[in-house]
Amino acid sequence: MFKHLFKLIWNKKKQNSLLIVEILLSFLVMFAVFSFGVNSYRNYAKPMGINYEHVWVITYNNSLKTTNSDSLTLFYEGLLRNIKALPQVQNASFTSGNVPFSNSHSTSAFMYQGKKIDRVNQFTVDENYTNTLGIKVIEGHWYNKQDAGSKTRVTIINNMLKEKLFGKASAIGKFINYYEDKNKIKIIGVINDIKFDGDYQSADISMYNRYDTSAYHWMSKILLKVSPDADASFESHLSKMLSNSLKNSNIEIEHLPNKLKSYNKITLVPLIILSIVAAFLIINVALGIFGVLWYNINKRRGEIGLRRAIGASGGSVSSQLVNEALIVATFSLIIGSFFAVQFPLLNVFDLPASVYLTALGLAILFIYFVVLACSLYPGKQAAAIYPAVALHEE
Repeated sequence: MFKHLFKLIWNKKKQNSLLIVEILLSFLVMFAVFSFGVNSYRNYAKPMGINYEHVWVITYNNSLKTTNSDSLTLFYEGLLRNIKALPQVQNASFTSGNVPFSNSHSTSAFMYQGKKIDRVNQFTVDENYTNTLGIKVIEGHWYNKQDAGSKTRVTIINNMLKEKLFGKASAIGKFINYYEDKNKIKIIGVINDIKFDGDYQSADISMYNRYDTSAYHWMSKILLKVSPDADASFESHLSKMLSNSLKNSNIEIEHLPNKLKSYNKITLVPLIILSIVAAFLIINVALGIFGVLWYNINKRRGEIGLRRAIGASGGSVSSQLVNEALIVATFSLIIGSFFAVQFPLLNVFDLPASVYLTALGLAILFIYFVVLACSLYPGKQAAAIYPAVALHEE
């Protein structure tokens, strides 16, 4: 039977070639959509790594005229104490500008035993950072006052960077260095991975450096952990207090949950656009399949009537048309799968191979479903043709 169907399809190769190209393009677009969607879902299912609820971000600019580091240190340490003394404030921390969900990044390249590690995210933080964001220390310890007097430069990395450099071995006490800089940096702690780019982006390799007195010249962010009862009136009071302390400074207070919602919307824009394009393409393909099969029925009424006259059942006639459509789709999927499997083999976009393989399976099932759905009704119409009527028309 399949040999006969292949022969029928080959005899109409010009007509079927356009349909094969349409289905192929639809498959490739759906493969892209499912790859994006599967990867986004995998990232969404992973924990955020921080407790961002009731965390505010204070943005300011250093308006103090003094350039003396000691004077700046005294001023900003006093400011932080005044903020933490407020009854609604549970903790506060100075940090660099790349706070969670801010789309701000700072990266550097590192070396370990002659191996270069590109694009390691850099954060400058203080002792209160983990308590403010609820970060878990997996290995070693977080910064304390003893680390400030250390003669050796120290740092803390996330678990992803630890596994990339040391695998399952301990990272504590190991040394790394900046690219083209021979000064060694000692690792004293490892923390959990954090998704700084929202729910739908994965965590990345990161390194957390302790701020020093010179950092007050350029640091412009304070993370604030507040109690659940902190409301708009408290925010207004906090803003006035900061404005009185930081004269001529632009003060802005944001809430991390709101920043997360905004960032998630931006992240999903490409997926939404791609899905809309895919929907229009699938509709066109579905209409094309439906139209081709409908045209074939009208053109082959004599053939169908003859088959019915010599004893073919309506079900066999219907299944023939459906199988023809599925075989044409299979040709497209074989070609499309050849291109799709190149993505995990070549590690395109640095995504896990399981993402591409899952997307490949979903795209194949989706295309078969569309083709089957579009061919069932024309097949049913073909099965309803009466032999006498079809032969009389011929």
